[in-house]
This record gives sequence, C-alpha cells and structure tokens, in this order.
Amino acid sequence: MRATRLGVLAACACTWLLAAQGCGPGPGHGARTRGRKLAPLALRQHVPGVSETNLGASGRAEGKITRHSERFSELVCNYNPDIHFKDEERTKADRLMTKRCKDCLNKLAIAVMNQWPGVRLRVTEAWDEDDNHPSGSLHYEGRAVDITTSDRDIKKYGLLAQLAVEAGFDWVHYESKYHVHCSVKADHSVAVEKGGCFSASSLVTVTGGLQKHMSCLQPGDSVLAFSESGEVVYSRVLLFLHQDRNSRSTFLTLSTEDGQELALTPNHLIFVAQNHKLHREYQAIFANRVRRGDYVLVYGQDGGVRSSKVVSILPEERTGFYAPLTEHGNLFVDGVLASSYASIEDHRLAHWAFGPLRFWSGLTRLFSEQNSQTVNKQCGTLWDYLIPSKGHMNEHNSSGLVTSSCLNGHIFLEHFECVDDTEVGVYWYARLLHTVAQVILNPQILYK
Repeated sequence: MRATRLGVLAACACTWLLAAQGCGPGPGHGARTRGRKLAPLALRQHVPGVSETNLGASGRAEGKITRHSERFSELVCNYNPDIHFKDEERTKADRLMTKRCKDCLNKLAIAVMNQWPGVRLRVTEAWDEDDNHPSGSLHYEGRAVDITTSDRDIKKYGLLAQLAVEAGFDWVHYESKYHVHCSVKADHSVAVEKGGCFSASSLVTVTGGLQKHMSCLQPGDSVLAFSESGEVVYSRVLLFLHQDRNSRSTFLTLSTEDGQELALTPNHLIFVAQNHKLHREYQAIFANRVRRGDYVLVYGQDGGVRSSKVVSILPEERTGFYAPLTEHGNLFVDGVLASSYASIEDHRLAHWAFGPLRFWSGLTRLFSEQNSQTVNKQCGTLWDYLIPSKGHMNEHNSSGLVTSSCLNGHIFLEHFECVDDTEVGVYWYARLLHTVAQVILNPQILYK
C-alpha cells in the first residue's frame, strides 16, 4: 500500500512538473553537448529507457496524416544532399517529415560525415502513407525515421544510434541489426518555433471594458475571463509564463461564424465542443486539434457568453508571443475564451500545478495593496497606463502612450501606442520545474 501511494505521488509530481512548461520550450531540447567519448547503443537498446509514446520520450500518437488531411501542411520536404533517401515508392514520402524531425535529421547527417568521412546518412523509411506499420506508429505522422549508413555497414549502427541521441531525437531505438529507429515529439509539444501562446497584436478586455494589446498587458491588470460557475469575471494577470516581443512563430488563426479571429500557437489550450452545448460540456484541447465545425466560446456584446462555430483554420506567421497567467487560468482573447496553459492537454491539472504560484502571488498582492493609491476622483479608478485629467493629455510610461480626454467623469480613449519594454524569456518558475521534469522523466540527460 505504501509503495502504491509513493508511485501515485511520483506520477503526480511528474505530471505537475510537465504542466509548468507553460507555452515556452524551456531547456532540455535539441542537440546535446558532445565533449565526451560516445558509447554505442547495444542491439535492442532504446534511449530514453521508456516506451516511445511516453511523455518523457516522443509522446503519444496524434493521428494519421494523409495527403488529403488538413494536417498534411505540417509536413516539410527534406532535400538535404548529404542524406541518401531510399524512396523505394518513388513518391518522395521518405523525404516528408515534421520540421523537428527534419532539423534533428540534418544535425545527424553532419555528425555522420564527421564520424566517418565519405559516408552519408541513409533514410530507409520516414512518413508512411501505405499502411506498412502497426496502428499508432509515428511514421504515419512524419515523426519517425528508420536509418542506416550509406555503406550499410552494420558494425556502425550502434554508434549511429548514439549519434542520433546526440542529434536531439527524442527516442532512439537500435531496433534491428539492419537499421536504427528514431522519432521526435510533435512540433507543437515542444514549441519548436520558439513557443509562445498569443501574438503581440491579440486584444484582451481590461477593467472598464477597454481593449489592450497583449504586448501592452502588465501583471496586475485585470482581464475578462470565465469563472467555474459560468460567469464572466475580471481576472488579475499574475505574471507571464513566457514572453518574447521580437521572435517570429507560426500561429493558427481560428475564425468563427460570428467574425472573431483568434491567433494562438498549436500547442495552446482552447475550450472546444463538437456540438452546440452548454459551457460545462466544453473541454480544453490543443489548438492544432480544433477542426472546422467545432464550437468555441465567445464573448457577446450583451455581456454574455455564447457558442460560435469555427469556420476556418489557417497557419500564419506573426511576431511576438505572450503567455499571461491569470487567477482563473483562462481569459478572453480577441473575444474567444482560451486557457492560460499549453503543452499538457489537461487544463485542470495545469491550473492545479500553478496553485503554489497563485497562492504566492496572492500574498504579494496583499502587501502591495497597502501602498496602492487612487487618483483623480472625478474619473474614477484607472490603470497604471492611463492617468486622466480635464481636457486632453498625453502620458508616457512603461505601459504605453495614451491620448485621452476626460469629460463629465468619462474616459474616451483616442489613441494607444504600446511601448514594450518587457523582460524576454520563460518565467523562472516554469523553467525550473520543466528542467526538473526532464530529469525525472529522462534521467539519462544527467550523463550527457
């Protein structure tokens, strides 16, 4: 009984730590440092020492990709001349793979040439469109490759497998004396394209009903969100799990029948239902799993929440991405309800994982409120970035440049230009917990 409890606690700890990734990639992915003598893998050995679909390896399968499916655009073609592709089907299927798989394969190709001059990396199988693998194989998603060397010297394959580990593949299996099997996580699960959640130009509604660009949002602002009881509330922004104002990334733009357009990264959670149902029936899923015809929750002009059908989903390159953590764990962005979390497809678990952080932020808030001040009684309580006065005024501070007017106790926002001087990077709490999670789930990295 005691051992069972310890096992459950360990499993919960691992899941909790993984949830702390937020939207950023964190450390631990990509090529590993070399600086040591490479030890070949033994036949049948795999690294890490868990199953391929484990969270600590390449993760679960997400569904077969065909040439006619919406996800076919996720695959890229690898034309690296330093890699020999078998392509026995003559369809270039062996050249098709996810971007992460392509990047790791290209790194491995360089390592092979450095290790054995005159020898190239050889790919015998990549994306499978002919049902030649068992159900659930990552080959169907372009996330797995079978490799050898161009000279087909089986004596090299143990070291080839170790080189694949060094190149950053998330799971490497010296599967047969005739080839090595390698696979990677889904691109969105590690935020290969710099991670992130919402774009800098996304709009949120702050206290008072005014809208603010995501890049201008500050910890302490209160944004429109949704409570568990089904009410629209204002929820305080505690911090940013990840923010980067300059990097470009691929977003998915979801358009609804009511005209809302929400751009978010593929690994971000959004509340979706397959039918027109009450909000309690909505579940948080990855944005890349949303399909046309699904329903999302949107904020209406009457102040209520209603369902709206997704009519289109398009990839789009945007600059800047931000991951605000609110007290309620969700917020309305561009009028659509989305989670504050990503990478782990369990909103409740992620919200629980950040419980200690929310508790600490609450204590900090109690102390800070003792020194807070309310200014300008005529126009009421406003935000840090807006200081009203009679007539027109310009106020420039860390949150932006505002041109506004105060008339009969009402504020009229005429122009708002954000001056973004936010700190760039992944929040230390999320970074630390993600690093620890990587060690727990993949202890081999301690010896890299």
